[in-house]
Amino acid sequence: MNRAHPKGRPIPFPRLLSVETRKLFDTRAGMVMTGILILVSLGAIVGRGLVTGPHWHTLVGTAGIGFGTLLPVLGILTVTNEWSHGTTLTTFALEPRRARVLAAKCLPPLILAVAASAFAMLVAVPVTAVIGRVQDVPATWEVAPGALLAWTASNVLVVAMGLALGMLLLNAPAAIVICLSTTVLWSVVSRLGAAGEALAGWLDLNTNAASLMSGDMTGDDAARLATSMLCWIAVPTAIGVVRTVRREVS
Repeated sequence: MNRAHPKGRPIPFPRLLSVETRKLFDTRAGMVMTGILILVSLGAIVGRGLVTGPHWHTLVGTAGIGFGTLLPVLGILTVTNEWSHGTTLTTFALEPRRARVLAAKCLPPLILAVAASAFAMLVAVPVTAVIGRVQDVPATWEVAPGALLAWTASNVLVVAMGLALGMLLLNAPAAIVICLSTTVLWSVVSRLGAAGEALAGWLDLNTNAASLMSGDMTGDDAARLATSMLCWIAVPTAIGVVRTVRREVS
């Protein structure tokens, strides 16, 4: 982004994407979060395997426990770090088209969610084989490809939610607290009678994404998932983009 470019011509998007990808991993917070993500995933897969046995699909899904917590936090930090560190003036001076910068910031965390899902699948293969050999029991490898795609999609959704809240609030601590407390929040709401149960059923993204992972989603399940995505991803993203584009940089 520091290279000179002809006046009036935008910086090539691949260069923007490359710079924002480096920012995701070059910062101290990014490096720490990535390291923790890898360690937690490895520990969860190995630990679950020792307890439940060599069931590959089960071990893969165990990594989602860490993914659901850490991946959205990485997304939030990606879109809020520059505002908290005061470097947005430099970024938007080099590329004044803020929507392009936002797009370049959002793609790396979403791609990381796919890569992390693939990493869990690969790691679970030798772990399943070794545990099967150590425990002297046959390993279970059966899994529907659609279930793996759905699980990957659910990981992408939680990152998209983190990005949306980050852009909406432009405040990392607030966005992280809200993102990580939604499960508890909807659990409480669902206990507030029929109205609360209905509200949680339509707006709880985590619960509705579970129906996606189950592989037997019905039309009602799809409608609930679409509604929760509209509430937690589409609307906050739209408002966040407008807010970022119009916000004064100082």
